[in-house]
Amino acid sequence: MNIANASREAARASGEIPARDAALSSPMKGESRLDLSILIPVYNEAESLPDLAERLVQALEEFSQSWEILLVNDGSTDSSGRILDKLAAADRRFKVIHLRRNFGQTAALMAALDHSCGNVLVMMDSDLQNDPADIARLVRKLEEGYDVVSGWRKDRRDAAVGRNWASRVANRLISRLTEVHLHDYGCTLKAYRRWTIENVRLYGEMHRYIPIYASWQGARVGEMVVAHRPRLHGKSKYGFSRTPRVMLDLLVIFFLDRAVDRPMQFFGSVGLYAFFGAFLVGGWALWLRFGEGTSFIQTPLPLLVCLLVISGLLCLFFGVIAEMLMRTYFESRGQRAYLVGRTLNVD
Repeated sequence: MNIANASREAARASGEIPARDAALSSPMKGESRLDLSILIPVYNEAESLPDLAERLVQALEEFSQSWEILLVNDGSTDSSGRILDKLAAADRRFKVIHLRRNFGQTAALMAALDHSCGNVLVMMDSDLQNDPADIARLVRKLEEGYDVVSGWRKDRRDAAVGRNWASRVANRLISRLTEVHLHDYGCTLKAYRRWTIENVRLYGEMHRYIPIYASWQGARVGEMVVAHRPRLHGKSKYGFSRTPRVMLDLLVIFFLDRAVDRPMQFFGSVGLYAFFGAFLVGGWALWLRFGEGTSFIQTPLPLLVCLLVISGLLCLFFGVIAEMLMRTYFESRGQRAYLVGRTLNVD
């Protein structure tokens, strides 16, 4: 690892060790804004971290901008924590946050975001499949007028062909439902201007949908092909078990996009469709009864009518309850249902 011994000795002499305590203090306090922050969640990547640190320093030292690297230890059970402490002790630009247990990638990225100082934020993985050399290209793409630039692993080097196919289907579905068209929502390597996500709070597996949140804030979202390397150490933390969670989070995104400020219209529409379906099915049942002499008890249609009517009523009730909750949410926070870009001659 090519981190200078002089930095390590200086850190020891100045009493900055243990590094864990220094890294846990928030850099937001009393520290000026930097140009660039690299946000990296870490979970059991001890074998990859030394190479990652070296490649990051090599790529970032070519910048004329100021930078920092925030590494969040998401409850690793290997020696990742000790290696991160050594990195922080050797170079103050490496800032380490140790979470008390494994909270997941989204929570780790939020911890890094909350402790970051950069005007531009770049998120990436710690497994060396993302190339640190792409960071400069992402930042240059931002300077073309974009607010968010998402990486696209056009030539993916994952072993599971089936997983790549499922990812392509999911990306097309997400793009269609949200109208934010990206080829690779699952790529962690993305660059953001700070204002686009500074007030975003994410849960579950929502980190992959950050460009959608940014788009809601009026951000201009772009995309760029990035390198994707084979995994050299350890094993992937992703698998088919995550697919249901991703799809459920997509359902939440779809609702937030279409109905967060007007839930009655969303639930009410579903309820009205249910009533319309009940009307059609009921008409069919009546036609069978009086047109062909088929008794009601010989078909499941009357039961289906009852289910559709009950479903419609429940949707209307849900809509009323959701409307009351959302009004309470907006009014209790003093939050407006709009965002102002700029004004002219307005105080």
